[in-house]
Amino acid sequence: MPLMTEELFREDAGLLECEATVLQVTERGVVLDRTVFYPLGGGQAGDAGALILEDGSSWSVADTVKGKDADGSAAGIVHVAGPGTDLSRMQPGQRVTARIDAERRRAHMRFHTTTHLLCALVPHPVDGCSITASYARLDFHMNEPLDKEALTAGIARLVAEAHPVRHRWISEEELDANPQMVRSMSVQPPRGLGRVRVLEIEGVDLQPCGGTHVASTADIGAVVVTKIEKKSAMTRRVVLGFAEPVAG
Repeated sequence: MPLMTEELFREDAGLLECEATVLQVTERGVVLDRTVFYPLGGGQAGDAGALILEDGSSWSVADTVKGKDADGSAAGIVHVAGPGTDLSRMQPGQRVTARIDAERRRAHMRFHTTTHLLCALVPHPVDGCSITASYARLDFHMNEPLDKEALTAGIARLVAEAHPVRHRWISEEELDANPQMVRSMSVQPPRGLGRVRVLEIEGVDLQPCGGTHVASTADIGAVVVTKIEKKSAMTRRVVLGFAEPVAG
């Protein structure tokens, strides 16, 4: 059977650490039985942080990605070793504390929820997305011009209104009956599990999403549109940034 990692971040994006057991050590890093580390996917960057060993020493995690078996099927989550990190210090069965970089995760959460606000403000399909700790961008399939100041004001209004943000699970059949919920042209919700995770911003937006988010739009803080680019005849790119300097 393929290795599987319990994905604690799916239910609690605010969980910053957990106890875990090493399942496998690969040439890239370590697979755990459970983790708070979000792996690269859906446009959102993977988490970084550290695995704390029982002797109190720290093992650097530079990135997090989804593992794959030889046949290409999913196989656990790989905590990628940082530069110079000694893989030989890890052995299957070893107990560790998985601890994410809280500032990096917080930035991902703020930006990711803001991209959903943008989807509400710009009612066009999305054909590209990138969410990092320093910026985020959405590419919209459209040819009309967009106004940077108007979008920034729209984001600020939705942030100030403090809309609750929550996730829930729906059946694949329910999603099929409501195809308008899928806004992305490039990334489709994962199939085969019988259910799909959806992210709801109360009164604002509802769409499939497996990423990490803040609990209220008020938690986003000051996010602004820094740039709007015409990438092609039918693509308008909106780039987001924080209005205040990011720690670290």
